[in-house]
Amino acid sequence: MGVPALVMLVIGLWGLDRGGIWRDEAVTFQVGRRTVPQIWRLLHGVDAVHGLYYLLMHAVLAVHPGEVVLRLPSVAAAAVTAGLVAALGTRLVRPRVGLWAGLLYAVTPMAGHYAQEGRSYALVAAGATGATVLLVRAVRHTRQARGPRDAREVRGARGGSWCAYGVVLALTCWLHEFAVLLLLAHAVSLLLARAGTRVWRQWGRVSGAVVLSLLPMIVLSRAQAAQVAWLRRPTADTADGVSRAFLGSVPGVYWVCLGFALVALAGLVGRRGELTCAGVALPLTVVPPGVLMLVSQVSPLYVDRYVLYALSGAPLLVACGAERVAGALRRLRPGGAGTPGPLRSGGDGAPAFLWSVPGGPSRPPRLGGRFRLVTWAGVLGVVLVLHQQFALLRADRDPGRRPDDLAAVSRIAARRLAPGDPMLFLPAQTRNVAIAYPRAFRGARDVALVEGAAASGTLYGREAGPGELRRRLARLDRVWVVADPRLLAGRWTPSQPAERIKLAVLEGEFTRREEAARGGLTVRLYVRRLSAPTVLRTPPPRPARW
Repeated sequence: MGVPALVMLVIGLWGLDRGGIWRDEAVTFQVGRRTVPQIWRLLHGVDAVHGLYYLLMHAVLAVHPGEVVLRLPSVAAAAVTAGLVAALGTRLVRPRVGLWAGLLYAVTPMAGHYAQEGRSYALVAAGATGATVLLVRAVRHTRQARGPRDAREVRGARGGSWCAYGVVLALTCWLHEFAVLLLLAHAVSLLLARAGTRVWRQWGRVSGAVVLSLLPMIVLSRAQAAQVAWLRRPTADTADGVSRAFLGSVPGVYWVCLGFALVALAGLVGRRGELTCAGVALPLTVVPPGVLMLVSQVSPLYVDRYVLYALSGAPLLVACGAERVAGALRRLRPGGAGTPGPLRSGGDGAPAFLWSVPGGPSRPPRLGGRFRLVTWAGVLGVVLVLHQQFALLRADRDPGRRPDDLAAVSRIAARRLAPGDPMLFLPAQTRNVAIAYPRAFRGARDVALVEGAAASGTLYGREAGPGELRRRLARLDRVWVVADPRLLAGRWTPSQPAERIKLAVLEGEFTRREEAARGGLTVRLYVRRLSAPTVLRTPPPRPARW
């Protein structure tokens, strides 16, 4: 666990200070610095699904409100996830599979991307992977009950393994409600394992409690569904994109990893009641994104970051397939041993998971020279994967790789705005840059704003209505506008009446004078058009009186 976690930590800290945040991080930054009552009020109107994360970030940013500190929880969570992926591989197969899987997770560009983002998704991935580890542990503890005495011990341990599983899963779902799809993935794993009645009963109770705990969030977030109205139905290209993000962003890496993953499917089903590596990894990788894509055909909800936690299963599949290939090659060698079963380790033949349970071997089996050679061959393979994808990891440290760069926009505003200059944000969401970087806009006059974001319990503040907004704009001869370039180009039309009034007045009564486009936004100066000059005609001379 330690080596993959350390590698992920190094990759996450590399270039962490990009010198700017993008709009979603800016929301975390400004909400996390509000008081708890202000956050609570906000959640009744928007972003209920991120409520627990905002409260966590409130505590983190109280230490130091900076961009690096904003991202540190995600870096730490990604490192924990890499370690937990390694733990899964170790428990389900053997240590070298865990090592390979954890390292593969650490060098995956998608994992590195969200490790450096001040949002909840890396934390959700850590929680989901941790819940999966706890599920494997709980199922195996339950299976060990052989008689009435063991059954009583299992019932007593329900406050242990199964309770821990439920608590971690519930907290993960409260970090983001779409983590509830993990329950479906775990159900498929139990079906593939042909789990016994006791396991299903325990899992059903825990799952029911988790879903019941989520009901308040589900009701509240459903009322806030307009926040995701911008999403579109996923297509076949979407599915292909997420598979490449999971298995390899470079074609060569993708096809090799896909081959290993397919080989791993040969061990999908093991002995009755036993969870196999492929039986855990495949549902974890496929079920959450697959179900969300299917639901999104009716009501679009899919974004790849919402199911980042499913990435944990992909390196497990690849490492499991690599282990099976190594076993097949050993079997082909003259005098080679047979391929170990899905849960068997090397050396003394004990299942890897028994190293950490009562009654199991006191320490892992001694590693022979051939074992170490195969282990290092796998590590070398991961190094080659890192080499192939290193350019992507390096490019991801550029702020331009995010949808926008609010720091770049703020620098333009600081150079061009003078105290007292009127400002207009089109749409209102672009006010995010002024909230995140207030110094750049100090002294400027926000024409549309009626009440600030924190005071109004909103993300971007409360603006004047269409009529009042038109009257305010009518008194201006010039106005600076921070706008979404797609809106200015006519590629989309705002639905809110106030936003349409802004656009109509600017286009009808003002002309563009200066413009700078940086960081995904446009800063533009509009000057009122001069009325057509009135031609003064000289009246004809009056006729002389006779």
